[in-house]
Amino acid sequence: MVNLGLLSGIKSAKSLKSLNVNFRIPYYTQWGQSVLVCGSEHILGSWNVKKGLLLSPVHQGDQLIWTGSIAVPSGFSCEYSYYVVDGEKNVLRWELGNRRKLLLPEEIMDGEVAELHDLWQTGGDALPFRSAFKNVIFRRSWSLNIERSEGLIQNKLDQEDSILVHFKICCPNVDSDTSVYVIGSLPILGEWKVQDGLRLSYAGNLSLETGSNRELSVDSSKNQPRYIFLSDGMLREMPWRGAGVAIPMFSVRSEADLGVGEFLDLKLLVDWAVDSGFHLVQLLPINDTSVHGMWWDSYPYSSLSVFALHPLYLRVQALSENMPDDIKQEIERAKIQLDGKDVDYEATLTTKLSIAKKMFNLEKDLILNSSSFQKFFSENEDWLKPYAAFCFLRDFFETSDHSQWGRFCQYSKDKLEKLISKDSLHHDIIRFHYYVQFHLHLQLSEAAEYARKNGVVLKGDLPIGVDRNSVDTWVDPNLFRMNTATGAPPDYFDKNGQNWGFPTYNWEEMSKDNYAWWRARLTQMAKYFTAYRIDHILGFFRIWELPEHAMTGLLGKFRPSIPLSQEELEREGIWDFNRLTRPYIQQEFLQEKFGTSWTFIAASFLNEFQKGHYEFNEDCNTEKKIAAKLKSFADKSMLLESEDKLCRDLFDLLKNIVLIRDPEDARKFYPRFNLEDTSSFKDLDDHSKNVMKRLYYDYYFHRQENLWRQNALKTLPALLNSSNMMACGEDLGLIPSCVHPVMQELGLIGLRIQRMPSEPGLEFGIPSQYNYMTVCAPSCHDCSTLRAWWEEDEERRHRFFKNVVGSDAWPPSECIPEITHFILRQHVEAPSMWAIFPLQDLLALKEEYTARPAAEETINDPTNPKHYWRYRVHVTLESILEDKELKTIIKDLVRGSGRSYPQAGQETPAITPEKKQVANGQEKNPTAMPLNGDRKKDLSEQLANECSLQDLFLLPNKIFVIYEWWNYGLIDINVICKFNEMN
Repeated sequence: MVNLGLLSGIKSAKSLKSLNVNFRIPYYTQWGQSVLVCGSEHILGSWNVKKGLLLSPVHQGDQLIWTGSIAVPSGFSCEYSYYVVDGEKNVLRWELGNRRKLLLPEEIMDGEVAELHDLWQTGGDALPFRSAFKNVIFRRSWSLNIERSEGLIQNKLDQEDSILVHFKICCPNVDSDTSVYVIGSLPILGEWKVQDGLRLSYAGNLSLETGSNRELSVDSSKNQPRYIFLSDGMLREMPWRGAGVAIPMFSVRSEADLGVGEFLDLKLLVDWAVDSGFHLVQLLPINDTSVHGMWWDSYPYSSLSVFALHPLYLRVQALSENMPDDIKQEIERAKIQLDGKDVDYEATLTTKLSIAKKMFNLEKDLILNSSSFQKFFSENEDWLKPYAAFCFLRDFFETSDHSQWGRFCQYSKDKLEKLISKDSLHHDIIRFHYYVQFHLHLQLSEAAEYARKNGVVLKGDLPIGVDRNSVDTWVDPNLFRMNTATGAPPDYFDKNGQNWGFPTYNWEEMSKDNYAWWRARLTQMAKYFTAYRIDHILGFFRIWELPEHAMTGLLGKFRPSIPLSQEELEREGIWDFNRLTRPYIQQEFLQEKFGTSWTFIAASFLNEFQKGHYEFNEDCNTEKKIAAKLKSFADKSMLLESEDKLCRDLFDLLKNIVLIRDPEDARKFYPRFNLEDTSSFKDLDDHSKNVMKRLYYDYYFHRQENLWRQNALKTLPALLNSSNMMACGEDLGLIPSCVHPVMQELGLIGLRIQRMPSEPGLEFGIPSQYNYMTVCAPSCHDCSTLRAWWEEDEERRHRFFKNVVGSDAWPPSECIPEITHFILRQHVEAPSMWAIFPLQDLLALKEEYTARPAAEETINDPTNPKHYWRYRVHVTLESILEDKELKTIIKDLVRGSGRSYPQAGQETPAITPEKKQVANGQEKNPTAMPLNGDRKKDLSEQLANECSLQDLFLLPNKIFVIYEWWNYGLIDINVICKFNEMN
């Protein structure tokens, strides 16, 4: 880029031609907000937003237009972007996508005005430039360089009232031999005929964008600029749509693995994905979770380190080319022993680490002195050193609870350097953790590169939390609120809410270094993945925060949120705060709940502070205290009922409140979730009930919306801007109204599960009505598989069969392949950008893969906090790679829906629709999928006259029908033009 120094070069300002640049952008802001332009040159602030050019608003029709002007020399060039700021020029949000580039031709006359007509770039506009598309799906060997357009000034302004318009449009998904034309209503734009339109400069194949016609109106006043640079955003192509497969890394089974899926198995999974027409492979989190040293660590969302990879996924056979025969034999024996129906987490991890230690002892100096290891170490030492030290201390003290580590409970760099010192007796233990992480990095990198070269997006998972006994909380405790726990309010997954146990984030502290911890985390993840799923994206708007002593998830509050103040409640006539915030326990309630055991419960756990009214004793007034006391009773055989039942019943007593008092400010309160279900609420007077119902509804559905929106717009961009990965958000559960607009603005792709519709009043989602910016799926890892769901509830199955399938017949009791095919076809034909299917649901397309009981294929039970994550696919990747019938069924679904699919063996994946050729005046597709003769005849007849186009316009999926016919070569460009005019 040429930097002219802006009037500060050798020549004086008088010797340079000067012209004005007007910025113009339509954008609606809230009161007190303004739009500002900031750029690379001094006159636009040199990327310091505080020094940028503040624009002025003007209403034009129903639009709010922001304008501003600067004087520049001819030939001026710069990069720039637009920002929304407050009255102090603090950035509230900024447009996403690539920075804009301005190049003014030298030939523009002195004193002239050049006006830039821009459109705000949303996150959706930036998606084609994310690595999933740019480096994998739309991969190109050529690049666009911005050059000055010679044709701009060659079109001389031959009349005084002439205006020169320079059209600009972004087309990231075009081949290098593709041309872009502008056609319009005027003769100079071809009067809607492509062959007579204006060909834009950057080379060559014909395509017509969809959507309503763009408009350009020019004022006839004398003040109208003679040069207009019209930036019309993105080319509106037929929406790109792809499909993928989802499976946890641990669930994969191959002939080479050692009891669990391994990173190198991903190469086989990529091969199967390509053969089946999938552009994406999605995994659950793959970070080290070795906190407890037992099967509890199978929970993939409770990471020991957000940077370290899990040793569970190491392929020990690949550690060395010179492996001794005795170790090879040990591996073969272990393969047989560990090849079970499910993952044996403890035995598998122990075996792998044992073998890895033997190879480490043989080759440690060779590996750790290699240049490749030295490069890995230098790039990762910031997290690798603390991780290795933590693992050593965890094993030495036999606990990950770093508060039990004596003088090492408080982390410091000085202590770290002593722990990892080469002179220490345990230095080889430290180096062993380096060694394992290095090989995990090599193996995952190999698989990731293989996926990229084969046109497959590798999608990772970003957990919302970290384990409270983790490397991250040890090193940076100030980033976490360690006296709290993270969870979710009651939802589809659990009517009692969820308690994940993670400490919540101290966002205020994280913002001080511009979220460096998050940025480092995403940068690390982007080394392997080109897309990622943000687990529980609602947590970036607000998190459900529980006290650390809670075990269940009901008695929480949102953070951040605006509490009910004591003054506010008193104005409403609410005074008795002890009555509302303490468990409401009456004798008749105890008798009803515990029967004849009520006296034992009252004597052991409660104190009668008034006649017939009870409160919990100090030693059992929290859930953790109750659980501990019950366990001690059970150990002494003092319980007449089951420990679990008594625990649930006592927890119910503890939750029988209306308000939760803020533990940090006794004058602030939060309404208990579903407070109307409590006997405490039901016994209130009518006035108090009405007040509490109104305040409850306001707190959960109105009061916080703007606060949560602002919070998300501060935190989420830090994630999105720290890597080039495509981001998807898991937006299930209780969804605030601010969530989807923010996700749309930031270009975040949402999630739609048919059995969990986000639309009120629907029992089953309607895939054909999903938004384009979504991932659709029939199930996910947090719920039962399609087969299991179908078999769980007979009445629900009948309702689905009637309302979704459209049949009054009684449905089959089992999810036969025909049912699976119908539901999968619904999803693959949906408008959603991505249709991603759990591997279990895909295997249900063939009866031979459904012999295993459906309930055994469920990955997680969210209602069980100690669920064992151990599901393994019952067939190997090698066997389904050989199953041509299954791959054909799946690929036909993908191909028949008009979704893009990769071509096996091609460096650059094919993109649907294929390149068109012109023959006899019509566009044809020489590589289109052949059609059945009768079908082709029927479709041709439908396009025979104007009436058929009108019928087509009424179809709900008209865009995809047009897309398919165009791909098959059944319609020419004139038909599409007519359709575009009608549309």
